Amino acid sequence: MEWPERMNAAVDYIEANLADEIDMEKAARIACCSSFHFRRMFFAFAGETAAEYVRRRRMTLAARELTSIKTKVIDAAVKYGYDSPDAFTRAFRNVHGITPVAALGPVVRLAAHPRISFSRNLAGGDNMDYKIIEKPAFEIIAKARKFTTAQGENFIKIPQFWEEIMQGENGFKALMKLTQDQAGPVTGAGSLGICMMDGVNDKFAYAIGVEKPTAKAAPAGFETLRIPAATWAVFESVGPMPKAIQDVTVKIFKEWFPSTGYEHAAIPELEVYLPGNPDAPDYHCQVWIPIIKKGKK
Repeated sequence: MEWPERMNAAVDYIEANLADEIDMEKAARIACCSSFHFRRMFFAFAGETAAEYVRRRRMTLAARELTSIKTKVIDAAVKYGYDSPDAFTRAFRNVHGITPVAALGPVVRLAAHPRISFSRNLAGGDNMDYKIIEKPAFEIIAKARKFTTAQGENFIKIPQFWEEIMQGENGFKALMKLTQDQAGPVTGAGSLGICMMDGVNDKFAYAIGVEKPTAKAAPAGFETLRIPAATWAVFESVGPMPKAIQDVTVKIFKEWFPSTGYEHAAIPELEVYLPGNPDAPDYHCQVWIPIIKKGKK
């Protein structure tokens, strides 16, 4: 069975159990991949976590039942796994912008979140330049923050986070003082973006930092992150930030992973920002994706 069919079989399981408990570990087994890889690929293709997808699908079905067959709010809340009408109302409002009671009005607009379908998306065009390397464990000094994928918040607030770090006195200046403007010995990076997506819910951690110099302690407000020894697929990005690296990341998940024998390992992925002008049309940087062979946990 090809990758799209396996992922769609997992979606079949999710859709069949929207009114029951959904086990994402079971969904991953149906997709014949690790739980981490399933959640990461789902997020990359859908633009939302599997948990967010489930919530929006449930609220889509709940809205249909409330308005078409006049299901009671309390019955819809119980059916779709909410312990109280208040919790159900909050989830409903987050998706539709109005309360379940307001949805019963004569003229309302409700959001419809359709079922997702996975397909192999090989767009062709430019080749993807990459290499596979082995690296020992190393440490990063970084400042991390939690973000959510809901309503695309991550696409707005992560660039704001970078701007804050670059301009603040206790930000990039403190990191450059720590490294003495030297590139990291493992990655060659002047700075790093670290994505710690666990995919369990809508929130994930994103950190901005540098490789930890030997015998140096993290400055106040920063933490030390340990990146374990791993095999990395390293992809080249050429062009101004942030669009160039975003485009490469999309292609990695939508074109490269489905056509290879690799899965995403359950450790952070890295944005490796090399020395140079990130606004320049020929700026080079890299995306480091930790990988394992399919079926190897």
